Amino acid sequence: MRAQEASHRFRSVIFLLLLAAAVAAGIGAAGPAAPSARPAPGGGAVASAAPAATETGLLVLREGGNAADAAVAVALALAVVHPQAGNLGGGGFAVAKFGDEIAALNFRETAPAAATPGMFLGPDGAPVPEKSLVGPLAAGVPGSPAGLFELHRRFGRLPWKKVVAPAVGLARDGFTVTERLSRAIAEDRMLLARFPETAAVWLPGGKPPATASRMRLPRLAEALEDYGRRGPVALTRGRAAKAIEAASRKHGGILTAPDLAAYAPAWRAPVRFRSFGWEIASMPLPSSGGIILGETFGMLERLGFARLGKDSTDRAHLLVEAWRRAFADRFLLGDPSTTGADAPQLLDPSWLDRRAREIDRARATRSIDVMPWPGGGPESAQTTHLSVVDARGDAVAMTVTLNDSFGCRLLVPELGILLNNEMDDFAAAPGKANLYGLVQGPANAVGPGKRMLSSMSPTLAWKGSEILAMGSPGGSRIPTATGQALLRILVDGDSLQGAVAHPRIHHQWMPDEVVGEAGALTGEVRAELAKRGHTFKDVAALGEVHAVRRRADGRLEAAADPRGPGAAGVQEPRK
Repeated sequence: MRAQEASHRFRSVIFLLLLAAAVAAGIGAAGPAAPSARPAPGGGAVASAAPAATETGLLVLREGGNAADAAVAVALALAVVHPQAGNLGGGGFAVAKFGDEIAALNFRETAPAAATPGMFLGPDGAPVPEKSLVGPLAAGVPGSPAGLFELHRRFGRLPWKKVVAPAVGLARDGFTVTERLSRAIAEDRMLLARFPETAAVWLPGGKPPATASRMRLPRLAEALEDYGRRGPVALTRGRAAKAIEAASRKHGGILTAPDLAAYAPAWRAPVRFRSFGWEIASMPLPSSGGIILGETFGMLERLGFARLGKDSTDRAHLLVEAWRRAFADRFLLGDPSTTGADAPQLLDPSWLDRRAREIDRARATRSIDVMPWPGGGPESAQTTHLSVVDARGDAVAMTVTLNDSFGCRLLVPELGILLNNEMDDFAAAPGKANLYGLVQGPANAVGPGKRMLSSMSPTLAWKGSEILAMGSPGGSRIPTATGQALLRILVDGDSLQGAVAHPRIHHQWMPDEVVGEAGALTGEVRAELAKRGHTFKDVAALGEVHAVRRRADGRLEAAADPRGPGAAGVQEPRK
């Protein structure tokens, strides 16, 4: 409720601002006609991490846009008002369903052409963590400029310029700094201050902008306006590309203008599986999220999860044991051009049967005793997710990221864009943990042009004419947060808001511990799990799920996670 109330408070002001921006932008040339480009009834549901971004999506739906138009507009608004994760200097993934067409868009960053396997190692051969986290050496080639444009080109309905216009207005005319943004800048102040270009924008006068102050980003507004006129080339070629290369080289990076020009997003067949009576589609490699969800749900269904007591010890035990095995198999995953395992092997019924048989219902398996799939060789909370469904039932689940909060912390001054630090998602030293404690294998080693492994899990689920879209930020905790919310709806029939808000647990093979929020496990359940051999670590929050649903009767619902100040809203279709 808190997120929805925040949305209502922002509604009138943001609507007028965005409407004026859209009108001022006029109508540009639309991309090629999409298969679903039939008249839209002007309604839908949106959930995202920021009230202003959610209002952007609702505005676009009101103006006749479809789910793709609204999703792109929300993502661009997040690039303005949620800079710690929203981005034009990063990348992401999207899963879309338009009619019977279901597709996954990979606009994950790639390693620059000059990347080498040992670039983040010290003289002793051990990883030097800061090299892959702070400064432009950590930056992959951004995928968002081309990716967002490509999603709109294939499925969008409104003119491109009109979809970009609200974000231009937010950057040019200003937006209100939220408490979350002010706090995030304050917490990251020392690293942001290392780069004068970044400090000049996000630490005005040496201090974080105050909560409720007005923030204007004129350079970013100019870059977005050009993007609205010319598409991706406005950010990946010419003056913009030279500016990104110059900023990178100045601070020791290897990102070049040719890297930017060579980047291309890729359409892929989504990971699809049927579970608990629903059809589910999520991201394929280089995102591990879809495979982890598919393996987890496959094991749970075989073990009778739906017949067990809700919030029981047995359910929690099976969840942890399924995740333990799915994340062990993740060790073998990487860019699909080099990995030794993929969905066909790991979601094969015989492999899921074997994994389910390994689980002892009475005892925890030590992670050290769980080996990955035998066919192969031996991410920060500052990601953000948005979900959109329109009145027709077309839907987009999209997750974008800079990896760590504010990425590598370097801002390109001519463009107002922060660069990512996604290179840390490679295995700098295979077999050793990354920023999120994930132990990864040789398939995810650094290599030029490769796409680093991810845990992002934008997911769609549908049964008949009912459809859900959801996902979460949270690094390695993304698939477990998304999966738990989805299970509560598909198996238990929880409300959308109830499923999103319910306390969560997490396990990722290594380290061997059950991570939990307050209230996720009762004292009795926790004690019984301890008797079965589980160990625990308490955390404040796991993920931030944003979800939307169109019910079979056409009713629309949206839910924003109360763990953050996000917002959810519904635009009723025109009668």
